[in-house]
Amino acid sequence: MRMMERPPFKTLFAVPLHCDGCVKNVKNALSQIEGILNVDCHLEQQLVEVEGTTAPSKISASLQAIGKDCILRGSGDTNGAAVCILETHAPNVGNPVRGLARLVQVGPEFTIVDISLKGLAPGTYQASIRQNGDISRGAASTGIVWEEDMKGAEARGRLGQIEVNSEGSGGMILDVSIAIWELIGRSMVLSSSTGSLQQYDEATIVGVIARSAGIWENDKVVCSCSGKTVWEERVEQTGKGML
Repeated sequence: MRMMERPPFKTLFAVPLHCDGCVKNVKNALSQIEGILNVDCHLEQQLVEVEGTTAPSKISASLQAIGKDCILRGSGDTNGAAVCILETHAPNVGNPVRGLARLVQVGPEFTIVDISLKGLAPGTYQASIRQNGDISRGAASTGIVWEEDMKGAEARGRLGQIEVNSEGSGGMILDVSIAIWELIGRSMVLSSSTGSLQQYDEATIVGVIARSAGIWENDKVVCSCSGKTVWEERVEQTGKGML
């Protein structure tokens, strides 16, 4: 599953930028991260374009560390990015969202999988891509691990383990020999349970992998549907548990 050297790619974030001082602070913070090659701040549009080999979650964490909220607006090339919102199907849960997986294709059959988790019970979770995207019965209806039925080859659907700490947070960044188009419509499952997957298992989260915007494919500030700014929507989604 591990790849050779990761090629650089571009990522676009919406970031509140009010003055040249904000631009300087953002550039100073991001310049400290290994793997970042270039940072362009678009003050009028309140957008930050980053080029390098660094996963989106690390860039987000660095911006948040200096008090800047940020929203990922696009990464990679057209048809080269995907996202998966990971939710629990356990009953009587107010906010079901427990994680987010960002996937960026940076070369032929070369994809970065960037998973962030929160609100889970501590422990070791097995991450996998499943054969189908049917989550009508939670993880129980997602089928076998993708490519598990192929003989003579390691199943590319097995992503590995993620450790969730005592605060309920965890994450994993890895490179896989997969193209984005192979994943769209399949599901991703993370589970700390042993044995077969169950629909209402509190130790299991699941989501469907869907295409997301490439670089500069989504630079809107106001949603045409709701009329709300991206920051107003951000507050609503954060309240629902979104990372």
